[in-house]
Amino acid sequence: MSELDHYDYHLPRELIAQHPLPCRSDARLLVVRRDEQSIDHGYVRDLPAILNPGDCLVFNDTKVIPARLVGRRERTGARWSGLFLAADEHGVWQVLSKTRGKLEPGEAINVISWDTRHSLVLRLVAKLDDGAWAVLPEPEGQPHELLAQVGRVPLPPYIRDGEMVEEDVDRYQTVFASEPGAVAAPTAGLHFTPELLAQLKKRGVLEDFVTLHVGIGTFRPITVERLADHPMHSEWCSVGKKLALRLRSAKAKGGRIVAVGTTVARSLESAAEGGELAEYSGDTTLFIRPPYQFRAVDALLTNFHLPKSTLLILVRTFGGDSLIARAYEQAIRERYRFYSYGDAMLIL
Repeated sequence: MSELDHYDYHLPRELIAQHPLPCRSDARLLVVRRDEQSIDHGYVRDLPAILNPGDCLVFNDTKVIPARLVGRRERTGARWSGLFLAADEHGVWQVLSKTRGKLEPGEAINVISWDTRHSLVLRLVAKLDDGAWAVLPEPEGQPHELLAQVGRVPLPPYIRDGEMVEEDVDRYQTVFASEPGAVAAPTAGLHFTPELLAQLKKRGVLEDFVTLHVGIGTFRPITVERLADHPMHSEWCSVGKKLALRLRSAKAKGGRIVAVGTTVARSLESAAEGGELAEYSGDTTLFIRPPYQFRAVDALLTNFHLPKSTLLILVRTFGGDSLIARAYEQAIRERYRFYSYGDAMLIL
């Protein structure tokens, strides 16, 4: 068995959540306690009773942009789909592209909004690496404004083959999202409602925010047998100086730093690479895998992740390999809902 095969598991397809629950905080919660090697079952709404006053929940306040693009090639009429990745100061977009047949520079793509009310032309400029193209939008404009008109919610392919419905506009976004830039949601944060946040505050649980813009690299599979050979994707994150000081103070008073999602764990651990939490802003390529020792995060709230993924490896590194493997077995046996719109796990 290779290193990567060690992180494989079988998931019945019907356990992949295709729609969110009517109430975000009604998601089930698998509670894993490392000190007791125990696994219990509850709900996200139980968090005020599970966490202690002085604990600090840290959320990712990134906001998902409507980055998915769908349209047809002007020359052939063939269906085309793409994902907006970035734009430069000259208005040139970098777009991941997928279609039948060979694309040519100069070709035009007619992009249509999901409700067919808006359209946009993308002119292909040059082919880039990894299936991406440099394109020019016609007419020109600010990327976020144009995407707001024609872009679609960038659902992962395991949710309805990536095809959005109207409810996704609201539900594939956290209630505290404020910093546009992600092409995927920080899914652990999807479980929180304003009411639950108010209950946690009343309990004396602190809250704070980092920003990590989730990129397309999150979905790229590991293609090497040895984890050390995997070229980890880069994502931009920011941990403010005041936040670092507050978290260090909370820990000094006996509070636990609870990372809400792997994106928060990755951000905080990147900010603590010098030994203790400090201000950090920039790209991170941190790949958390055995025998990594966590410096900042004391507890982790996370959704269930795909087999053989960097996110599953992070979670098993944090929670203990055999314990988290057993937790996944229980979750499957108890028919928890998996992945982005699924249930959650709290590792204490």
